[in-house]
Amino acid sequence: MYPDLREVWLSMDDWPSAERPREKLLQQGAAALTDAELLAIFIRTGVKGRSAIDVARDLLRDFGGLRGLIDADAGSVCKCSGIGIAKYAQIRASLELFERYLLESLDRGDAISDPGKTRRFLKGKLRKYSREVFACMYLDNQHRLIKFEELFYGTIDGASVHAREVVKRALDHNAAAVIFAHNHPSGVAEPSQADRRITDRLKSALLLVDVRVLDHMVVGDREVISFAERGFL
Repeated sequence: MYPDLREVWLSMDDWPSAERPREKLLQQGAAALTDAELLAIFIRTGVKGRSAIDVARDLLRDFGGLRGLIDADAGSVCKCSGIGIAKYAQIRASLELFERYLLESLDRGDAISDPGKTRRFLKGKLRKYSREVFACMYLDNQHRLIKFEELFYGTIDGASVHAREVVKRALDHNAAAVIFAHNHPSGVAEPSQADRRITDRLKSALLLVDVRVLDHMVVGDREVISFAERGFL
């Protein structure tokens, strides 16, 4: 006897409600979902014999995780089984909406006083990169955000940061204070000795033009480490 193919090809709608990504999100919160389950919500449907979660898992495996998938172009993603240009557009649109939400959450009308909100903002901006990116948040004298700017782009294990350019950009934006940030493509947020040295150099250079360095945050896959909280500033 052949196996019951209906059982093999169950769609997610046939799964127990607690195991369906949408229902799980509503009942337990988004943090309870795996990367594949979150991605499956945007993919919505699978292909014959494979659910949306199976397709999501394949994508994450083929591109080496979320960062690789986000960095990939439309042509590469759409070659994958179960993904067409419409699903690719849904994924990209969701990312853009999230970035705009993060930017609005740090609107210039409010002083930056919530480290958790700043961490979420920087994580959303920088974690996606597969190379090191050094960025700066320029603040006014009330510590309200003037602008977020990505300044230097490097390789998988480092980026050259030029103090002269940082000072110039801070003056261009008429900033009274700054928060530096960069990502570690390795996913490990622990600051290196090189990170500490360049922070000291930048702090000294900006002090000459009366711009305070409030923090330097290092973005990893799971955490964002604050120099200020570590006592490094």
